[in-house]
Order: sequence, then C-alpha cells, then structure tokens
Amino acid sequence: MKSLFSCPICGENLHREEKRYACPGGHSFDLAREGYVNLLPANRQHSKAPGDDKAMTDARTRFLDGGWYAPLRAALVELAEKALPQGGTLLDAGCGEGWYTAALSEMVKARGGQTVGVDLSKPAVKRAARRCPAAGIAVASVYRLPLADASVDVLVDCFSPLAAAEFARTLRPGGVFLYVVPGPRHLWELKELLYEKPYENEEKEETYPGFSLERAVPVESVFTLTRKEDVMALFGMTPYAWKTPREAVERLAQAEELTVTAQFRIHTLRRK
Repeated sequence: MKSLFSCPICGENLHREEKRYACPGGHSFDLAREGYVNLLPANRQHSKAPGDDKAMTDARTRFLDGGWYAPLRAALVELAEKALPQGGTLLDAGCGEGWYTAALSEMVKARGGQTVGVDLSKPAVKRAARRCPAAGIAVASVYRLPLADASVDVLVDCFSPLAAAEFARTLRPGGVFLYVVPGPRHLWELKELLYEKPYENEEKEETYPGFSLERAVPVESVFTLTRKEDVMALFGMTPYAWKTPREAVERLAQAEELTVTAQFRIHTLRRK
C-alpha cells in the first residue's frame, strides 16, 4: 500500500507492507511491534536517545489523558477539518504521544484521507502508534521530514519545534499550517508558584517565507487540579521541568490543588 512516507535514504516513496516499509530502491524499514517505523538514520541522530525522554512522555500522557486541554484539541480538529479537502492528507509534526493526533486522524479518516505523525522521541512514538491505529507514525526529525515535496494538505505543529522551510516544502500550495503557541499568560499560576518574578510570554504574529498569516485563533480555559500527581504531571511535561531550582519544585510539590489558566494561540498560515 502506498504511504505518505518517503525513504530517508533515497527519497523514493515508501510502500507499506505487512511488517515493513519498502522503497523501489531496495531500502526497507521494519515496523516495530507497536506499529511505528523508524525513519531517522543513525548518522542523523545527535544523541543516543533524541527527543523527550520516558519521564516527560509519562508526565504528558498522564496530564493530557485527564482531558484538561480538550478545548485546544477540539479547536485544532475544527480548524483542520475546515482546511482539509475530501481525501486529503494531514501531518502532525512533533506528534508526541499522539493525544492530538488520535483525534485529528479520526477526522481525516472520516473524510477519506491519510494522517501521518512524526516525532524524535521513541518513547513518545511508541505510545502514539498504539493510540493512533488510523495513522502512520514514524520516528523522524521535523527538520528532515520523510515526506515528498507538496504532499500534505494540512500540517499541525502543537508546541513542537518550528521547521518553517521544511514545512513549506512538504505543504501543497494553498495548504494550511496550524501552529500552536502559548498565550501571554499560559500556565500563569504555575509560574507564580515556581518563580519570584514570573514573566508573560511574548505575543507576536510572525510570518515565514512561503507562508501568509491569516489569523491567530485564541483558545483559553481555566481548570483546577485537585491531585498532587496531576500538578506534578503538568509541571513535568513543560520546559520548566528542565530548569527550575529544586527548592521551587519542592514548593510546588506541597500544593494541595492548583487552579490554572491554559491560554493558547493557533496561528493559521497558508502556503503561498
């Protein structure tokens, strides 16, 4: 079966077989037990275990499965559905453990199309493959996407690295790029607990070569976490987990509950 993926070695289209992906050039890539394929050549890895580690993947899975970011997921699916032609193709670039990808792929499947998701993190991709049976999932870099030029109708990037040039290459002219970024006061209450002088995120609407910015869609919700495990899962999936002093983490761990503002912007850009 023809897939959206292309060979990371020669660039030929990959066909999916029962237990592998293979290209006409004779290169093949085995399907893992979980259902994903590794399309990141060893000579392009910058570390032995690139991407998010298991601890961060576990934290993100626990938190997202609680449904706290459901308004963002619903807004993404709605915007993607409006942009997707019947039988169209969607790429989730930096799909993580697949919580957003699963909902997107079900929508795409209902419209007769195909979804693929890529991420550097093998622990995350394993979960995404289990969660998203309707999608093709691969270990790959967003900076070297294993997809052909102009092969995607809708591209989603939700809090993942921005590879604007590569996104422009893979999107068809007129295709839509949905780029999720934090709003100015995203997770403000969490930052107040962690830092003496929390700062707002800079709000800016940028354009990128090959794209025109159409609008920035705000999505905001407020929720209360009543279990310490959920508070720490939220913290553990953010960049703050890498750089917060120990005493601040210990202070956060004492919180019995935490009311949090989730504030997002979905930048909608169109490929010229």
